[in-house]
Order: sequence, then structure tokens, then C-alpha cells
Amino acid sequence: MEPALVSSLDRIVDLSVGLFLDLGLDLGLNHRIHLGLNHGLDLAPIATLGPGLDPSLDPSLNFSALNQLLHTENGVLRIALLLFPFALLVELPLTLVMLLGVLRWKVRELSLPPKQSPYRPRVSCLITCYAEGAAVQRCLLSLCEQTYPGEIELIPVLDGAAANPHTLAALRGFPFNPEIYPKRRFRPLLKWQRGGRVSSLNAGLSMSTGSIILALDGDTSFDNTMVTAVVRHFEDPDVPAVAGCLRVRNSWETLATAIQAIEYLISIQMAKIGLAEWNLVNNISGAFGAFRRSILVQIGGWDTHSAEDLDLTLRIKSYFGRHRRLRIPFEPRAIGHTDGPTSFRGLLKQRLRWDGDLLFLYGFKHSASISPHQMGWPNFIMTVVSGLFVQLVLPFMILGSSAAILLLLPWRAALALAALVYAVYLLWVLLNFLAMVLLVSDRPLQDLRLLPVLVVFPLTMFGLRCWSAVAILNELLRRSHEDSAMAPWWVLKRANRF
Repeated sequence: MEPALVSSLDRIVDLSVGLFLDLGLDLGLNHRIHLGLNHGLDLAPIATLGPGLDPSLDPSLNFSALNQLLHTENGVLRIALLLFPFALLVELPLTLVMLLGVLRWKVRELSLPPKQSPYRPRVSCLITCYAEGAAVQRCLLSLCEQTYPGEIELIPVLDGAAANPHTLAALRGFPFNPEIYPKRRFRPLLKWQRGGRVSSLNAGLSMSTGSIILALDGDTSFDNTMVTAVVRHFEDPDVPAVAGCLRVRNSWETLATAIQAIEYLISIQMAKIGLAEWNLVNNISGAFGAFRRSILVQIGGWDTHSAEDLDLTLRIKSYFGRHRRLRIPFEPRAIGHTDGPTSFRGLLKQRLRWDGDLLFLYGFKHSASISPHQMGWPNFIMTVVSGLFVQLVLPFMILGSSAAILLLLPWRAALALAALVYAVYLLWVLLNFLAMVLLVSDRPLQDLRLLPVLVVFPLTMFGLRCWSAVAILNELLRRSHEDSAMAPWWVLKRANRF
């Protein structure tokens, strides 16, 4: 390395260690940390390695000590190091990219008139059903009531019909009247033996006739302008797919669903608006996505394994490097309403599957296609940062740093440091939430009611981040994607292994 670079790195390491010492870590005069070959640091008392700090301070973190540290040499840098791996290195750049995109979208929305298009292709809605029961009728009715003037083909695919008599009865009893809905076609497909969600989607695709395919969940309902809002994007031949917007329908059922409602508003509705402005949409939700039929046929439809939505998104984006004009828009006016898990146990079970699948897809199945040549530089960088680093590495950094704080600092110091980090992230989330309500939300008064829940939101997200590490280890050690509830074991065992 260059001498200047080595000196800078040594300085940062010294400041990082000194930070813990300045905040009350007193391990004695004779302890020594070895940082590598020929490199060691003596751990001296606070009065020695904490220039400018009062040695009589109680060896625990308090705001007086922080204030005094702020006015010492390199005090700002020392405090910034507490949050650097999380706030500055990852969160801030991604948030800035997202917010700049949201502002760009908002300016365009305010300055340009709504686009009117005569483009009205036939739309086929593939509705995957399993154990939804009567809820599937709500989904079908919301699709029949669409204001879209073109033809809509409704294809509910019931997986394992023999084992789901309530959902079967709901489909057979759906009061479809062709005289009331003359441009709607109802074509239910019953699969008596279960084959999984991917099997249902491909079966529905094979019997569909529309040029635009909507992949939908049977327990999701939609605003009546959804199809119109989605279809207009496909007038551009360079659009292979469109991501739809999801909201939590049962947001006030429990505290767990209220927290998920905030998460969906920030991470789906606002974040994807901003990312779509730079053609960086990271995922087309499996509960609500729209695709050009020709692209689905070209890539062979959906592929067996779990997390078929992210898998399909990555397969489509692997064409972006060679076809630079391709883009995946996000349509905030195309809104679907879904139910989230009502208990924290159910939420953890859901994220155990979701987060474990990320390692399988990013680390194994699509490891060769995550490259600038395949995805193009912008999407490659975003996938590496927001996918590989944030989803797979950051949970272990958070878990490791939290464990280090608990083990190394006195309990009062650890508690005060946790309070400081909590306050920073609460402010961070509050600013994002208010930006969402003011710039993006189509139901601002309804969303503002969630404001009190923000108090517990950072704590829940911290817990879910740590749980992501458990999910990743579960996938690494047990190949959990082969033990998924999304398909029976005999289907997953026959899939390609990576």
C-alpha cells in the first residue's frame, strides 16, 4: 500500500479504538490489542488516550461525556464512527438516490398533464389461489370492476383443488355475470394435485390469450384504476415489465400489521418511485406484477424455486446490459391491497423464508449474471449495494457490532449508546415517513394515522435485520429454499441445484 494510505487507515483504526476508550471502556494498562502483523495498540486509561476528556468522568457513557468528546480533537469524527457503517456508508447514499428520484417524479407529475393513450390490449390476469377461501372472490370482483375499457381475462388457478374445498367452492360460487361485465372473461383453472405457485403461474400462462400478463395473488384486491394505470406503460416497446404498488390492507388489525404498513409505504411505494426514475427497480412483487407476454415466453416463464418474483426480475434485468433501452417502470397509481401476517411470529416465519431466499438467488443461482455486462453498470452497482451488501452482509455487521457493544461496554454505556442510535434512526424514519406522506401518498390522512407507530418501528427493523442473519445461516446450512411452503417437496427436489 501507499504510505499515505497506510497512515490514514492506521489513524482511522486508532480513532475507532480510542472512541470505545473515551466512552468508558477501561481494560487496564497491561492489555493489548493486536491488529495484525507488527501492529499493536496499548489500551491505556481514558486520561491517556482520550486527550481533552476529564479523567474523573464516571466510566459509562452519558451525554455530558459525548458533549465533551465533541469538543476534543477529532471529536466529530469519533462520534460519526459510531454510525458510519450504517448511516453514512449505506443508508445515506441509497436514501439520497431514492429521494432525488422522488423529487424528479413529483416535479414531472405537477408540470405535465396526464397522458392519455388509445393503447388497449387484452390483459390476462393470472390469479394464484391455494387456501384463500372466500377472499378470492374479493380479488375477482375488484378485477371485474376495473375501469379499463379493453378486454380483461380472469384466470384464477387453484393449486391442489382436492385439498382446498373452501377455495374451490368460492371459485365455483363466484357470481360472474357476462351481461354486467361484457368485456371480462372468467376462465378458472383447477389443478387437482398441488404443484406450487410457479406451476400455477406457468399453467395460467399457457392458457392465457392476452398480450399483457398480470401475476396476482388470490388474497390481493385492487383499486379499480389499476389495469389502466399499468397498461399505459406497455405502449413503449422497451418496457418488458411494470412493478405495481402494494399496501397493507389489515394495517390496524395488530401492531405487527401496522409496522408492516409503514414498511410497505416507505420501502415499496416511495422507494420504488425514486428507484424507477433511474431504472433501478430492484424487484417486481410476486403479489402484483405486470409483464409483456413475449418476454415471458422468451425467457421460459417462471422457474421452479422459491422467491420466483425476484428470480424473474433478475432474469429480465440480465438483458439490460445488451439492450440499454430496456426499463422496468413502477406505477404508484396501480395499487393492490394485501394482508400482512398478524403476529410477530408469523412475520418472523415469513421473513425467514424471504431473507433466506436472497442468499440462494444472489449468492448461487444468479451469481454469474450479476455483472456489468449482463445488467449494465447502474443496475450492477445497485444490486451489489442494495442486494449483496445490504441484504446479505449488513445484517451480520449489525449483529456483530451490537454483540460487541453489549460485551465490551458497561451496561449503562451500552444502554446510552443504544438510545443514541435509536434516536438517530427514529429521526431518519420520521423524515422518510413525512416525505412519503407529503410527496407520494395517495391517502395522506389515512397514512398519517400510523405516525404514533413510528416509535417502535426502528426497534422492529433492528430485530428483523438481526433475524435476516439467522435466515441467511438457515439457508446456508439447511438449503431452506428446498423446504419451502411455496411448493411441495417433490417439485423442489426435481429443480436444478445450485
